[in-house]
Formats: sequence, structure tokens, C-alpha cells
Amino acid sequence: MTSRTSLAAGVALAIFATLSWSLNFIAPYVTGAYSIHDLMALRFLLAGAIGAVLLVIHRAGLRFIRPGWKLVSLGLGIAGYLGYSTSIAIGVVFGGPLLTPSLIAMVPILLALLGNAHYQTLAWKRLAVPLVLLGAGLGLIHLSAATQAMASPRSLTIGLAASIVAVLLWLLFSLLNQKALHVIPAASVGAWTGLMMSGGALGTLCLVPIGLMLGVFRLPALGFGLEHAGWLYAWALAIALFSSVAGAWAWNQATQRLPMVLSGQLVSLESLFATLLGLAFHGRWPTPVEALGFAAILLGVLLAVREILSAETACGEAFSRA
Repeated sequence: MTSRTSLAAGVALAIFATLSWSLNFIAPYVTGAYSIHDLMALRFLLAGAIGAVLLVIHRAGLRFIRPGWKLVSLGLGIAGYLGYSTSIAIGVVFGGPLLTPSLIAMVPILLALLGNAHYQTLAWKRLAVPLVLLGAGLGLIHLSAATQAMASPRSLTIGLAASIVAVLLWLLFSLLNQKALHVIPAASVGAWTGLMMSGGALGTLCLVPIGLMLGVFRLPALGFGLEHAGWLYAWALAIALFSSVAGAWAWNQATQRLPMVLSGQLVSLESLFATLLGLAFHGRWPTPVEALGFAAILLGVLLAVREILSAETACGEAFSRA
């Protein structure tokens, strides 16, 4: 039986993970004279190096992960981190600071429906209000994105397509990762995280030669020295540490403590943090419609947490009386 303390720790870890992941959305704003391709390649290669260190540290736990699940973990690193982050970067570049985060906000609603359909954690009527609030917040942010958009229709179409790909990849990652973390032992979570980071780096290494042929990297022309690229290295390391490594570790820990229907609700905070960061880099405050949407999303998450905690407490009391 999951204790209330474990649930509270899981919620805190999930919030930290979503805040760390929101750094994905600022990548296009911190490249300076370099390209987004330079930053993404450095970020995932650095994350892979950190993942290799994690594998050495947690080599004992690595033995308890079956070969098939090891391949799944590497694949999740490629699709759920490299693919997801690349899709987000494209969405932000072409769709602006609001479109991609608002579409990512669909993920908690979809995960909540999928998770509750499979596990029946709560009666559907108890999820109605949180889901309506999340849906209303999403709708308001979409409305603002449409009225504030300054990009061309073609650019918005590219941003929308990339955002939809990001949603699909995140759903795939969440479902497979949740399933895996219910199979592998808790002592192997660190090794699992290291494998995912290594998978993202392997995928990046395969793409670097293609990028060099296409000429999308500016590092070779502008210089690799710290006097030129030091700021780029700093941002790549920060995003690698938090968005890839720390975020993955915290989410894996949270996933083992939370039912899927609750973790799905908490994913919505990533969109909230990402939108606020995007607005900060654009140097403006949210509009009243955007602020109302943020408030609806936050309230929906808080209500979902309360419903899950009360349900777990009731189950615990019934178990203790049995």
C-alpha cells in the first residue's frame, strides 16, 4: 500500500522533474550566434557522458535489467528525449512561445484517461472537475496563442506539426517508461536513467555526420574555444543536467511512488513552467486570458492531487480495518 508520505514525496519529485523539463523550451532562446543544432548536439552528448557515469555508479543495478528492457531504455532515450526535445525546439522556433506548451498540456489529460481506464484508480466522476479545468485552461491558452500569433500560416503549420509529434512521443515515452518502472527493481532506477541518457547520446552521434553534411552546425565556423562558445557550453550543460539527467531521475523516482492517473495530471506543470519561461524570454507578461488559463491548469492539478490523496487515505483506512 502506497503511504501518504510516499505520495507526497512523489508529488514533490514530479514537480521538480517538470520544472527541469521545461528548460527544453528555452533552448531556441539561448543559442546566441550558434544554431539550435549546435546546442542540441552538445546537450545530448553531455547528457550521454553523464549517463555513462551513472551506469558506472549503478553497475550493480544494471545486472537486474533484462536485455530486452535495456534496449527499450535506449530507445526511450532516443525517442523520448532526443526526439521529444527536437520536436519541442522546432515547435517553439516556428510556433512561438505559447503554441507548443499549450499542446503539450494535452498530455496529462490523455494520460489520465489512459491510466484510469487501465487501473481504475478513481471513479470517473471524481476526475471530471480536474479534467474539465485542465481542458478549459488548455482552451484558453490556445485561444491566446491564436490571437497573439505573429508568425506566417506556414510557420505555424510547421510548429503545430512538430508540437503534435512531441505530444505523441511524450505519450509513448510515458506509457513505456511507466510499464518498465513497475517491472525493474527500485535499485535499478539509476541504471535505467543512465541507459536512457546513453540512448539519447547514441542517437545524436548517428545524426551529427548528417548535420555536418547539411551544414546546420555553426561551431566549426565560429570556433570551439571557450572565449567564443563558453556560454553555449554552459547552457548545454545546464539543460543536460536538469532537463535530461535530473529530470529523468526525479520522474523515474516519482513514477514508482505515484499512480499513473496522478503522474499524468502533474505533467501539466511542465507546460505551465515552459510558457512562463517563454514569456520571460520574450519580455512580456501573460495576457489576462493566458493568466486565466494558467490558473485553471494549476487548480486542476491541485484538485487531482487532493482526489488521489483522499482516495489513497480511504483505501489505507479500509485496509487497516480489514
